[in-house]
Amino acid sequence: MELGPLLVDLEAESADLDRMVAPLEPAAWATPTPAAGWTVAHQIAHLAWTDGAAATAASDPEAFHTMVEAAIGDPEHFVDRAAEAAARTDPAELLQTWRDGRRALARALAAVPDGGRIPWFGPPMGAASMATARLMETWAHGQDVADALGVERTPTARLRHVAHIAVRARGFAYGIHGREVPDVEVRVELAAPDGEVWTWGPDEATDVVRGPALDFCLLATKRRHRDDLSLRTDGAAAADWLNIIQAFAGPPGGGREPLADR
Repeated sequence: MELGPLLVDLEAESADLDRMVAPLEPAAWATPTPAAGWTVAHQIAHLAWTDGAAATAASDPEAFHTMVEAAIGDPEHFVDRAAEAAARTDPAELLQTWRDGRRALARALAAVPDGGRIPWFGPPMGAASMATARLMETWAHGQDVADALGVERTPTARLRHVAHIAVRARGFAYGIHGREVPDVEVRVELAAPDGEVWTWGPDEATDVVRGPALDFCLLATKRRHRDDLSLRTDGAAAADWLNIIQAFAGPPGGGREPLADR
């Protein structure tokens, strides 16, 4: 997808979350979210930090290299430590930091030359891939905030970006579990919020994942347990993939418990 529309969608996703948190009283920013140990403030702090890191990577690779060197010293906790520190700031200041970082990121991505690669904590990526990744993470952490506040979000066509990352990351999901990707093509057929059907994979594939796009994205970002979702599979490879599916970088998390066990 072209970068321009992606940046529009990224800002729309961020704006939806902004509208959830902007009216909150300061005390409400301490509301626990489903992510263990993280409050609403931690969720926004994490997005603010990561957006800022992405903007630095796109605009000043040398400065970003310094960030990577710092991360090497504590690879398992440096992101959480950054969120913890920022979450302790005044909510109004934190919200403004996030807003400023979003704008800086959009400017930095728009300035990346065609074909340019942005360094990152994993493999370098193009500006469009970075925008898509930031949208996915904004949506996922926005779900944590919505769950904490009891807000029912309306699914949008922006879910297609989240689903696309999850489909493309099938090999990555197997890799972080130390497994080889099965030599079987998997087709994905998702019901979009507007009734359209989004598809990936060959028409002739016998292994198929079907269901609502929202449910697929909730599973791929580990915001819901598979038992609580309306996803169906044909074939062993499709079923196996959904057991480990992951749209985000980093080690596999524990995910959510089934609603019946909470």
